[in-house]
Amino acid sequence: MAKIDTFLRIMREAGASDLHLASASPPVLRINGDLRPADHRALTAEEVQLLVYELLTESQIEAFEEKGELDCAHTLEGSARFRIHVFRRYPGIAAAFRVIPHEVPTIDTLHLPAAIPKMLKQRAGLILVTGPTNSGKSTTLAAMVDHLNAHTNGHIITLEDPLEFIHSPKKCLINQRQIGEHSKSFANALKGALRADPNVILVGEMRDLETISLALSAAELGLLVLGTLHTKSAAQTIGRVADAFPSDQQSAVRLTLSEVLIGICSQQLLRRADGKGRVASFEILVATQAIKTMIRDGKGHQVNNVIMTGKKEGMKLLDQYLKELIHNGLVTGEEAARYAEEPETILAFARSGGKLPPDQAPPPPPPPHEDSQPRGEAAATPTPPKTPGAPIA
Repeated sequence: MAKIDTFLRIMREAGASDLHLASASPPVLRINGDLRPADHRALTAEEVQLLVYELLTESQIEAFEEKGELDCAHTLEGSARFRIHVFRRYPGIAAAFRVIPHEVPTIDTLHLPAAIPKMLKQRAGLILVTGPTNSGKSTTLAAMVDHLNAHTNGHIITLEDPLEFIHSPKKCLINQRQIGEHSKSFANALKGALRADPNVILVGEMRDLETISLALSAAELGLLVLGTLHTKSAAQTIGRVADAFPSDQQSAVRLTLSEVLIGICSQQLLRRADGKGRVASFEILVATQAIKTMIRDGKGHQVNNVIMTGKKEGMKLLDQYLKELIHNGLVTGEEAARYAEEPETILAFARSGGKLPPDQAPPPPPPPHEDSQPRGEAAATPTPPKTPGAPIA
């Protein structure tokens, strides 16, 4: 057993989503969104390197020492997988571990909006899941892949950095590829995937022009493409895709996007009012004809007007969803306002009682389910967890 596994087991028992190791600091856990130092002495630079290097292959160590940073994964048998980012700092090195439960989440256990499975019925096109870092995008995408795996017959290729949730074949053939280990880049992997007879391609990151261009082309060719962007709203997402291209190409890109886009799911994670983990809030855009026309005509910034009135199609603005969370007592007004497009409006709604009219009120919240919480999130721990004084020796 690797020496780091002692820390990782304690991390799981504490319900933490992340573990941070750095020299001259005790281990630090992120629980319900807050960082909490563990009851442990500060680690030395040599101890941090020993803990991390024990998990790496020789080629990974060489790559890290050459580039100064590395993404990889580690499996703790019977507990979970962990996404790891190692990087050089002053002094020494540091590492961040993100927990990935063994059990693949489902659309039902995550209580995702009803528009999501409807989008997945499309045979071809582009579905984007967006949000900032640590907003649960990978968990939502894993549930979407699981849904396709259970309800369709096809070939799914996932391109990830690193591999997170591991899918077992149900009705689909699934091939999961890790960037850096199985391919040099997302763009190279995506080019290869187009020649592998796929039906669905998941692109873990769409950050550069080439990858975005290839993803759009794949959707044009008749494939279902699932991708992510680090944008916080549907309108911002549309602008980000077009703005990734030179100005003389943006008109053509908007036309392509208007033809292939199926929908956008933007999400945030908020602290629950009862302190027991976090809850997701969503903004949902469905690419209706009105939306497609706005994108084509360069009026993507106006899509909020259509989303606001698109309840029948399953659309909803983030602030509308936040009001529903307040209505059901899941989050406080102050917490919701931190993520709202119009925070003062959200605060005023909460201060006025936080209740929506009967015709706008959401159904009661579903009963809590362990799998419905974001990766690694569990009930808040009242005191910083204790870790052994010297597990490294």
